[in-house]
Amino acid sequence: MEQVSKSCENPTEEQTSDVGLLERLFKLSQHNTSIKTELMAGLTTFVTMSYIMFLNPVIMSNTGMPFDGLFLATCLGAAIATILMGMYANWPVGLAPGMGLNAFFTFSVVGGMGYSWQIALGAVFLSGVLFVLMSVTRLREWMLDSIPMSLRLAMTAGVGLFLGFIGLRFTGIIVASPDNVVALGDMTHFGFGQFGPEAPALGFLSFLLIAVLSYRKVFGAVIIGIATVTLLAFAMTWVLPADFFVISEAAKSFAPESGFVAYKGILAVPEFSALEPIFWKADIVGAFQVALIPVIVTFLFVNIFDTAGTLMGVAERANLQDKNGKIEGLSKSLKADSIASVIGTGFGCPPVTSYVESAAGVAAGGRTGLTAVTIGLLFAIGMFFLPLAQMLPAFAVDGALIYVAMLMMSSLKGLDWDDLTEYAPAVCTTVMMAFTFSIANGIAFGFITYTVLKVGTGKSDQVSNGVWALTALFVAKFIFLN
Repeated sequence: MEQVSKSCENPTEEQTSDVGLLERLFKLSQHNTSIKTELMAGLTTFVTMSYIMFLNPVIMSNTGMPFDGLFLATCLGAAIATILMGMYANWPVGLAPGMGLNAFFTFSVVGGMGYSWQIALGAVFLSGVLFVLMSVTRLREWMLDSIPMSLRLAMTAGVGLFLGFIGLRFTGIIVASPDNVVALGDMTHFGFGQFGPEAPALGFLSFLLIAVLSYRKVFGAVIIGIATVTLLAFAMTWVLPADFFVISEAAKSFAPESGFVAYKGILAVPEFSALEPIFWKADIVGAFQVALIPVIVTFLFVNIFDTAGTLMGVAERANLQDKNGKIEGLSKSLKADSIASVIGTGFGCPPVTSYVESAAGVAAGGRTGLTAVTIGLLFAIGMFFLPLAQMLPAFAVDGALIYVAMLMMSSLKGLDWDDLTEYAPAVCTTVMMAFTFSIANGIAFGFITYTVLKVGTGKSDQVSNGVWALTALFVAKFIFLN
């Protein structure tokens, strides 16, 4: 026993060398943290944001991109971006394809505007290059300072409402209506439609479970909610007769002969050949179109403001500010995020961005890039879970989409609700994103409303040069590009 005790008190030269390397790389003692704390923080953040591995392929496969390739691209893009953040910026932040931006890519740029996914990826690449240029010059400060806070908050909330609408539509909770545009779907419906298995009640249950568990701070609330509803769907498959499930004409080609969901396994060695159809297939030349300028600007705006807000929030929670209030390493973290967006394009991802779920890891004690490296390695391991991703029913995953939407909508609480010229443009931005089914249109309406209200109420001095320029751009868009 005494010998074991001495062994623990006197680590081997190899162990000391490992600790010394991590200390030099991540400055653990300077940030008052330990290897164990950082590893647990990384696991906490990963479990909190791991839903993106399953949700991003579900959304983006609607463009015609292969689900298997998208799953691997999501894992690889998140892994490389997050490890880059940890090694270069030494920040405890996880990155992955952005929620909202993937929906804009799929349903607005490809589905609504009719561009190919290759051209849409080209637009993502160009927005990423612009983000990199802004991150290495003073353009970043100019952009952040020139856009009013009310419109920044509205962009986050609007993307949330946009996502919520998609989640409700895909679960079948709301359906198209010839009389009122949309209406409540049949909550008792269980079957197969154009996009796969449909179960509005189970989709809503997924959202409710995730919300309750998250409020109670249950570890892995999102994954638990998705898993619970998936198991319930399996139970229905085993218990209920095959003719219980309604199969539409559009679904007869792919619906199973019996049951609701089919078991496909849990683990499998990644087949990287699945990436070939989407790897570096961005059509950058095709994205050089005047009509795509608002799309590129939208990708850029949502990415940069979402990133800046997330990073500053994480910095505050992790005490990464010095005594003068300056955020240590913010410039490096923004550069890492912007470079990640460009790299992610190569794998077929929408803009890769910092995730606010990183705050969970910070709350667990994460303070350095070792937390981020841990997250990245776990995303790399996630590539082995493709069979599990293929097995999850869309309605279970869409419940998480609705939950994320509600979280993003909460940013509206930061508005000045006593000033009409501040909250009206923000509300206009938010609702128009969902009601026009376009994040770009929502941003355009918001900027135009903001400028007109400020000028019309004698507050034109509050309109920055950047807002004037963007308002003119969006007016021109509606005149010449609609």
